[in-house]
Amino acid sequence: MREPVAMCFSGGKDSMMALQALHNDDRYEVVDLITTVTDAYDRVSMHGTRRSLLRLQCTAIGLPVTEVVVPPEATNAIYERRMGQAFAATAAKGLRKVVFGDIFLEDLRAYRENQIASFGLTGVFPLWKQSTRTLSRQFITDGFRAIAVCVHAKVLNASFAGRSFDMSFLNDLPTGVDSCGENGEFHTFVHAGPVLSAPVLFSHGNTVRRGDFFYHDLQPA
Repeated sequence: MREPVAMCFSGGKDSMMALQALHNDDRYEVVDLITTVTDAYDRVSMHGTRRSLLRLQCTAIGLPVTEVVVPPEATNAIYERRMGQAFAATAAKGLRKVVFGDIFLEDLRAYRENQIASFGLTGVFPLWKQSTRTLSRQFITDGFRAIAVCVHAKVLNASFAGRSFDMSFLNDLPTGVDSCGENGEFHTFVHAGPVLSAPVLFSHGNTVRRGDFFYHDLQPA
């Protein structure tokens, strides 16, 4: 019998690859997704994906989503308090593990493990230390489809925002930019693939710059 687990989920490619890995792992069954949403924007934090698209995506996955609502530019104290409430609820359901899609950032993994340990939870990192070059290409080969919805203006120009995450995208990345954007270079929204029962339909909106990031708006079709 598979152990039920929760998963911190952004709707992007790393989350989706981690979810697929768990689907293929006889030890675990993901039963709940946890996503941070910025209330004033009604969008997934960091990624900028509309909450309405997130919900359509989770419906296609077939899993409930717990939305952790935070204000714009939330302090670490606010973020940790809201996430703590979600992790406490996870533990109260009898779950003992939380899945993350992190790949190689040691300090981020340590932060996450320390945070959830306070609630008697341990982390599962199915993509840990895998080659991001291999993962990014396997994502495409496996039939996933994604759009770059947020790109860091200091390393990528605005033309990358709104592009499909495909081999052309990967080949155009400047030297030094990680293939999975693991250093925060870009974020994606996955709209089709093996773990979705049907594609999430959308239309393209505008690309805007806010601070150091270009955000490309996707709207439910």
